[in-house]
This record gives sequence, C-alpha cells and structure tokens, in this order.
Amino acid sequence: MFIDSARIEIEAGVGGNGIVAFRRESFVEMGGPYGGSGGRGANIVFEVDEGLRTLLDFSYKKKYIGEAGENGRNKSQHGHAAKDVILKVPPGTVLINDTTNEFICDLIHHGEKKIIAKGGRGGRGNFALAKAGRHALEICENGEPGEFLNLRLELKLLADVGLVGLPSVGKSSLISVMSSVRPKIAQYHFTTLVPNLGVSKTNDGRSFVIADLPGLIEGAAQGKGLGHQFLKHIERTKIILHIIDMGSFEGRNPIIDYDIINKELVEYGFDLESRKQIVLANKMDLPNAKENLEQFKISYSNVEIIPVSAITKEGIDLVILKVADLLDEIGNIFHISEQPKRKLYKFEYDNGIDIYRDEAGDINIRGFEIERLVKMTNFNTFDNIRRFANTLKTMGVYDLLEEFGVEPGELIIVMDYEFQYDQ
Repeated sequence: MFIDSARIEIEAGVGGNGIVAFRRESFVEMGGPYGGSGGRGANIVFEVDEGLRTLLDFSYKKKYIGEAGENGRNKSQHGHAAKDVILKVPPGTVLINDTTNEFICDLIHHGEKKIIAKGGRGGRGNFALAKAGRHALEICENGEPGEFLNLRLELKLLADVGLVGLPSVGKSSLISVMSSVRPKIAQYHFTTLVPNLGVSKTNDGRSFVIADLPGLIEGAAQGKGLGHQFLKHIERTKIILHIIDMGSFEGRNPIIDYDIINKELVEYGFDLESRKQIVLANKMDLPNAKENLEQFKISYSNVEIIPVSAITKEGIDLVILKVADLLDEIGNIFHISEQPKRKLYKFEYDNGIDIYRDEAGDINIRGFEIERLVKMTNFNTFDNIRRFANTLKTMGVYDLLEEFGVEPGELIIVMDYEFQYDQ
C-alpha cells in the first residue's frame, strides 16, 4: 500500500535521575558527597533508507517514546545514556511541526540522519553539585524531560522525470514501455490510483527514475479529482513529460487538454512551469492523430513535441535518449525544500512566566522554565527544597508574585505541586 503522508507524536526519553550518596570507606576521613549523575534520555532520530518507498509503517504506530536514561549510582558513577530511537523513512521525506506548521527538514540521501527530538540530560548527583566547604549537602536533580513534538511526515518522490496529463491519455501505458514497471492499465478514468515508479535505461547504459502520477483534471490544484494529492510528487522532478491524447480517442481537443494541465501546474506553484517540459503526442497510431498534431504545432510552435505510440512503441527510444541527454545537462540536483539555517532542529520555547488566579481563587504559575525546574527537582530532602526556592528568587518569580499582589501564606500551584508563599 502506498502511503505518502502520516501524523505521529514523538517524545524523547527523560534523563536519568541524579542521586544523593556519601562516601563511607575505612581510612577515608570526611568522605563527602558521592552520588552519581543520571544518563541522557534517548533521542528520536530519523534516518533515510533507500529501500523504503512508503510511509506505511507510520500509519499503524502513531506514538514513539524514547527510553529514560539510567539513574546515577553510588561512588559518583554516571548512569548510562539510553539508546536512541531510530525511525527509518524513504528518501524524499519532509518533516513538519504539525502544531506550528513549521518546516523542520527534508531527508534526501541514503543514510542521512537527523535528531528531531533531543533526549533530556541526566540530573546531577550531589557529587557534581557539591561546592567547596559544603560537603554534606543532600541535593540532586531529577532528569530533564525529553522534547515532545507533534510531527507531520510528507513523502515527495525522488523521481527525475514526471508524467502528467488528463485521465486515460496513456501515461500508464507509456511508463510500461519506457521501463520495467507494470502498472494496471484499463480503458476507464482513474485506473491509476497511486504514483508508479519505474527505471528507464538507454542503450548506452544510462538510467533515470520516472514517475507516473494519477490523472489530473481541471481544478486539481484546488483539490479536485484524484491527482491533486499527488501533485507534490512532481515538485522534485527535473523534467516533465506532458502526455497528450493526440488521437482524440474520447473526442478531446489536444490544445484544450494542454492548456488545462499547464494551468493546474502554474496554480499549484513550486515554479513547476519553469521546469523543462516535453510534450509526448501519444496515440499516434489512431486515424486523426497526424491531423491533430499539425494543428497543435501551429498553436504551439515553440513547444518541443515528440510523436509517440505506446502500442507500436513509435518514438519511445527517442524519448528515453532525449530525456537522458537533458538530465546530463541539468546535473544530479533535486528540487528540495529549503533547509533550516540551524544544523539540527531546536525547539523554540516560550520562557515567559504566567501568573493567574483560577476559578477557585488559587494562584497558578505557568511557564516552560519553571515547569522544567519543578520536574527536575527532587523534593524529598530539605536541601533540594531550599535550592528550589533560591532558584525561584533568581528567576524573579518572587518579584512577579509581589507585583501580582500575592499575600504571604497564600497557596501557590505549579503543575501538580502546591507551595505556600513566604517572602
């Protein structure tokens, strides 16, 4: 089954917790803190696998969660980092933040890897947090939460050449004689329901990938018909082979057909009208084909036209050779989405602090940094609680509460924790 889009959730692993421990060994005076730090949580990594041709796997599993890092151990031993989660995708997969619609990256080359969600760092143990002259501190950190993202995956086929045209103009028949692919061929509209990929070869050993797209109709760029959802697969093509039914088998006018498809390519965007285009005048074995071709040449004297027939194979070798020569001139450069300036995608969080009263009259505090602090604080020891309070002061939370008019003794709620405000 060909699936070219998917929506998933990814959540990198939380870092391992640091621990509180002390060195207790014979003949070691004043051993001091000895608790190790936690290991990093698992990253969510996307890797290109040229053996894949569809996003089918992501239609069955919608959520991917990385493992947590290992907790720290005694004797200042760090916990192990969790093994990264590797998600393999076909070449040409585009990753988009489904919440903000922000472009993340375009994965093209086999073996290419991108870290999309970073695992949380491990929390520090009291060995790492100890300060000079303060060796009895019972402080440590919990692991940092991993990054979370609603992700949209879109596959845009990496084909050198794209076949476009109205339904039943012979695209599937042509790709079957130009390559080894054997698509379903029948005399009714929309026989082709998904793109077909084939490899064409010249007599001198050159080859290129060709894609047969489902038939387009007028209004396809606005979502009509079957072809609209596959127009994205032509974005990367270097050459467009525009198939025209020159035999007027269904009473069509080849000139009108040509105008309809070109209008849809322009309206779809991505500068498709500027791509090298060759018109394949198909069905030249039919009685009216030659007369229609002459009329077409009069209307479009500046268009490159090659008469062909999928039945008699007239002109097929010429087309394959012509396309191979053009691809040599264009070079091995695909039309890819603009890459972000940053090497790896980094989440942009709102670090602001929001203070408000809920319906019950309680004071609530929200904000990424303060919620991160709560998650990484171990509230089981007095030293950790005092460190948490000092960090709030450093962040300016106490000043904001005073400006908000909070009175000493009032209840403060941060996530699932309740604190009593005391200046």
